[in-house]
Amino acid sequence: MNWTVYLSGEIHTNWRDEIMAGADKLGLPITFVSANTDHDSSDAAGDVLGDESNNFWRDHKSAKVNAMRIKNLIEKCDMAVIRFGDKYKQWNAAFDAGFCAALNKPYITLHDDSIIHPLKEVDGSAMAWAQNTDQVIELLRYTVESK
Repeated sequence: MNWTVYLSGEIHTNWRDEIMAGADKLGLPITFVSANTDHDSSDAAGDVLGDESNNFWRDHKSAKVNAMRIKNLIEKCDMAVIRFGDKYKQWNAAFDAGFCAALNKPYITLHDDSIIHPLKEVDGSAMAWAQNTDQVIELLRYTVESK
């Protein structure tokens, strides 16, 4: 079986690359998918629909365009890894976690212990909390290889 794992969250570090490289090194049967991780093009996703003088409407349109991809990828994934960094508020990642929970999609949260308290509900619905990418890779290995 080939697994599809949705990678959600923080876009300012290389955590996605680390997980994909680790899974590849182990030969895990996983296809990784993600939202658009290019901040500028994600913010401009709705610009094709016309200029806006108010940033709220520009963001609103882009969020809806991005949601077409995100919604479909989450619905089709087997599980998700949702990363929360400590520098920025990742409201989109929290939203993705809630969507996963509503769909009964298992997910792993990835964050350090400095933000345990604000993520208590998100972690409460997660199947696991990892503090580093090596832990995520091991969880993925166990999940896809166990007999």
